Amino acid sequence: MATVRDKFRGCIAATWVGSAMGAAVEGWSRERIKETYGYLDRLLPYRHYAGYTDWTRPAGTTEDGIDRQKLIATAIIEKQDRILAHDLVAVWLRDLDPEKMVYKQEPFERSLLELARAGLPPLILGELSLLPNVISMARSSHPIGLINAGDPRGAADDTFEVGKVFARETAFALRWAALYNAAIAEACKPRATVESVLETARGFVQYRAEAGSLWARYDNIERELSRALELAVKHTDPMAMRDEFYHYYYGGEYSTYGHSQANEVVSKGLAIFAVTQGNPREAILTAVNFGRDTDCLAAIAGGLAGALSGIQSVPAEWVAQVNEATKQDPYTNNHRSIEETADGLLDAFRKRQERLGEYLRVMGEGYRR
Repeated sequence: MATVRDKFRGCIAATWVGSAMGAAVEGWSRERIKETYGYLDRLLPYRHYAGYTDWTRPAGTTEDGIDRQKLIATAIIEKQDRILAHDLVAVWLRDLDPEKMVYKQEPFERSLLELARAGLPPLILGELSLLPNVISMARSSHPIGLINAGDPRGAADDTFEVGKVFARETAFALRWAALYNAAIAEACKPRATVESVLETARGFVQYRAEAGSLWARYDNIERELSRALELAVKHTDPMAMRDEFYHYYYGGEYSTYGHSQANEVVSKGLAIFAVTQGNPREAILTAVNFGRDTDCLAAIAGGLAGALSGIQSVPAEWVAQVNEATKQDPYTNNHRSIEETADGLLDAFRKRQERLGEYLRVMGEGYRR
C-alpha cells in the first residue's frame, strides 16, 4: 500500500511527466500521432509558441500548466496551509517575470498578471476572463487536492475559491476542477480504490449547482461524466475507447483553446484513470496517444493515478529526465524537483494536521470543563 509520501510524489511526478510527454504532440490528431510515432512512449524535445519564441525545449521540459501548478504549490508550501485566491496572486506578483512568461505561460496569464499589478482584486480577475470553460484550473491545481488529502469537500471548496482568479463563478470549468480535486483528495486516503475515487467524482457532479438556478437547468456535468465512465466500462482497449470519444469531442481547430475545454479533458481523464485501473504509467501513455489536448489530458489522468498508486508506479527514468530538464529550464518560475515539490506540500499538509489536532485538544479540554 502506497504511503502518503508516495501518493504526493506520485501525483506531482505523473502530472509533470504527462505534461512534458504530451506537450510534444499537443493539438495533434490521433492519426498524426500514430503515423509519426506509432505509439508514443517516450519524452521528446518540442517547440511551443511558434512565432513568439525560437526555444526548442529539451526532452522532459514541462509546459505552461506545470508552471501554473508550481505557483499554486509555492503558495501552499509557504503558507503551510490551505490557500485563498489572494495567497496565489501574491506569489504571482512576487515571482513572475512577464518577459520569461512569454516562453512558459499562456498570453491570458500575462494579462491576468498585469491586471493584478494594476490593483484589481484577485476574486475579480476571473470575472474578466474571455475563456470561462478552459481546462486551466483543473489541469494545474493538484496541490489543492493534496493539501486537502482525505477531505474531498475541502478540496472542492478551495478549488472553486482559488479558481476564481482564472474564471468567473458561473463557469463550468470551476465545477469540473472542483470535482477533479475532490477525487485527488479521495485518492490520497490510505485505503482508496479506483472505485472509491470514481464514486467521489460522481458525488460532486451537482457541486454548486443550486436547485432552480440557471446552472441546474443547463447542467450537463452529470451526463458527460456518466457517459465517459460508461465508455470505460465498455472498453478494455484504451485506444478503442479513444476512437469512440471522437464521436463526442471533435473540431475546435478554429477556436481559441477549442481542444481544451474542461468538460472534455476531465471526463476523458477520469475514463482513462478507470480503464487503466489507476496505473500512472499506463494512464500517461494512453493520454498522450489520445490526440487533441494531450498534455492536459495526461496531467489529469496521470495525476489522479499517481495520487492513488504512488510514485513507484511512475518509471524512474522519466522522473529523472523531467527533474534534469527542470533544473536546466531558464524560464520556469521555480526550479524545485518533483520530490522537493511533493515533500514541501506534504510538510504543509502535516503542519496543518498538527494545528487541527491542537485545536481539537484545546476545544475538547474546554468543553470537558
